[in-house]
Amino acid sequence: MLSVLLFLGGCWNKRELNELAIVTAVGVDKSDELFEISVQIVSPSQVASNKASGIMVPVFTYHAKGKSLFDAIRKLTALTPRKPYYAHAQIIIIGEEMAEEGMNSILDLFQRDPEGRSDFNFIVSHDSTAQEILSVLTPLEDVPASKMFKSLKVSEAVLGTTESVILDDLIQSLGSIDHSAVLPSIHIYGDADAGDFSSNIEKIDSPAQLKYGGLAIFKNYKLIGYLSEQESRDYNFLNNNIKSTFEIIACPEEGKISTEIINSSTKMTGHFQNDVPSISIKLDIEQNVAEVSCSLDLTKSKTIDALNKETSKQIKERLERTLQTIQQTYQADLLKFSNVLHREDYRAWNRIKKNWQTLYPNLEVQIEVDVHTKGVGTATKLKLD
Repeated sequence: MLSVLLFLGGCWNKRELNELAIVTAVGVDKSDELFEISVQIVSPSQVASNKASGIMVPVFTYHAKGKSLFDAIRKLTALTPRKPYYAHAQIIIIGEEMAEEGMNSILDLFQRDPEGRSDFNFIVSHDSTAQEILSVLTPLEDVPASKMFKSLKVSEAVLGTTESVILDDLIQSLGSIDHSAVLPSIHIYGDADAGDFSSNIEKIDSPAQLKYGGLAIFKNYKLIGYLSEQESRDYNFLNNNIKSTFEIIACPEEGKISTEIINSSTKMTGHFQNDVPSISIKLDIEQNVAEVSCSLDLTKSKTIDALNKETSKQIKERLERTLQTIQQTYQADLLKFSNVLHREDYRAWNRIKKNWQTLYPNLEVQIEVDVHTKGVGTATKLKLD
């Protein structure tokens, strides 16, 4: 009898799928003194390939305002025909105004949510509200949240200008001494007003598209600025987060060489000398020649040596400029030098910790870049007129 009772109690909290509205993305904005929540909800009948009609859009967005985030979320139920279910959300869009005010309330809410997951990606909307981003219909991918998620992963893997940041990573990063972090940013490219019309996905060239830009910079939980796309790529080089990208190097006389970065490894070490901290960063990079628009004999070792040297110089100079921007313009310890120094000598770190905000902008950082060319292709002696 006891075993029967145990089995009978197994579905006490079950939920039928036809009673739930599956949320794929959440947007958080600040509107005057109120919080605004936007949710992108999938239409199951439209996404199913055997039922798609082309008349209805595949997703719907709902918006509600409240005095708190939780208040706004609960008020959504007065609009949606089913209870929103957040366990399948892939993307959390933070509106620019909300991000500038601070991330504290957002992190508090999503950490406490028993239905939510910790593996959704945080993104900042740039020059648009989160609501506007979630209202853009996208071609190829029926569900815009899926498009944003896949574009984020692809651009991180092959371009290196973005970085996927999930809830746990964000909490850990913001827990540093200056509460700093980076998040990918997204904006509407083209005609923003056309994004929420079905005609946006009925044209060969969509009038409104969602495009990732440079990384958003946070300090003390608040958005303080953005890195450019190139600076974001440099940041990922420094942070050992480059999987693949490219470089364009000038030829000795005229023309250019394009190379594909196939591997990049970054090692960071801290040093103390009489309680004066410093950082050393060593990058080992492997590349293949992808395109040549000048006359070069790539079978000669001196040509390859010169290419390696020029690529190393170019990357090193660019990383130094980007690091100067991070240290002196934004004064945010995005690369977590404080953690590196703490691991190196925690006693010395504890002695300088109270002065870190003063020391950090002028912290000495030595960067070394070593590039090796692994492949040159088959057209090794191609002459271009």
